[in-house]
Amino acid sequence: MDSVLHSTTESSSDHPEYYDYDYKTDNSSAGPSPEAPAHCTDVICVLLAIANVIIMALGIAGNGMVIWIAGFKIKKTVNTVWYLSLAVSDFLFCAFLPFSIVYIVKHEWDFGLFMCKFTSFILFLNMFSSIFLLLIISMDRCVAVMCPVWSQNQRTIRRALVMVALAWIISALLSLPAAFLRDITILDSKHMCYYNYKHDEEHTAVVVCRFIFGFVIPLPIIIICYVLIIRKLKNNQMAKSKKPFKVMTALIAAFFICWMPYHVFQLMELNPNSAKILSIGQKFGSTLASANSFMNPLLYAFMGKDFKRKCYALLSKIESTFEEEARSTLRGTSITNSGDGKLSSAV
Repeated sequence: MDSVLHSTTESSSDHPEYYDYDYKTDNSSAGPSPEAPAHCTDVICVLLAIANVIIMALGIAGNGMVIWIAGFKIKKTVNTVWYLSLAVSDFLFCAFLPFSIVYIVKHEWDFGLFMCKFTSFILFLNMFSSIFLLLIISMDRCVAVMCPVWSQNQRTIRRALVMVALAWIISALLSLPAAFLRDITILDSKHMCYYNYKHDEEHTAVVVCRFIFGFVIPLPIIIICYVLIIRKLKNNQMAKSKKPFKVMTALIAAFFICWMPYHVFQLMELNPNSAKILSIGQKFGSTLASANSFMNPLLYAFMGKDFKRKCYALLSKIESTFEEEARSTLRGTSITNSGDGKLSSAV
């Protein structure tokens, strides 16, 4: 993850210093180059490697099942388009985690300049696409509650695919700086993959841009959507099933809990006062952000009331979640005289 792929701050001796497994350089800096770190032997490094292996395994298995179920086993709906796209984003990230794990263990980049750039690009593509998709889903839920008639007429799979494509395109554009700024250097006979910032202003601009578009802007919009949904539900006590609403709430909460520490430590890096705390914090924040990539399938499967009794039936639970999403959408966007069905797509 970004503990492997992100830059580090300069030391008090005015030369680049390693945090995690990587560093940034400032061409205005003077001083001797640091020695390349040894193999992964300290406790934090070993635990971080193990954590990333677990994240990779769970993420590939869980998101692979979601892709199989949502893409091939059940009927295509707008909701399955949303969740299939989320699963593809997380699966793609987990599929590239082995490169980072090897870098964690060896403290040396053996995969060339292209993969140095591409793995960092994939990281931020995952971050931006996930939050933009969650934003789209929140707005879709809100519109289905507030304007059910309009939603029934306008909410189509083709338009959902267009929205997903736009989210991916914008995410890719916002992720390009991560690829452009990556470079490889040789220190102590080892190849290191790092961020080659030319100026401090360049570093600041990149970090602030990620924070604004990946956190600050989506958060209030999502909160507003959910406030409107909750108010509508309180005024209309008609929701037959609250599971889709609970799942979506859990997905959004998991994303922000996982990514908030990451953004906090990246902002701290712009003006670090404690190198040791910052180094440990970046490792923690980056690993927690990585963990978000395997949480979604677990939330799909285990948000039901019968979690403890049927937790072994993972595949059927995931499929059940998507089918319930489809049924609730049909109920919520249909014009009927049934009070039970009117607002079900909102929850």
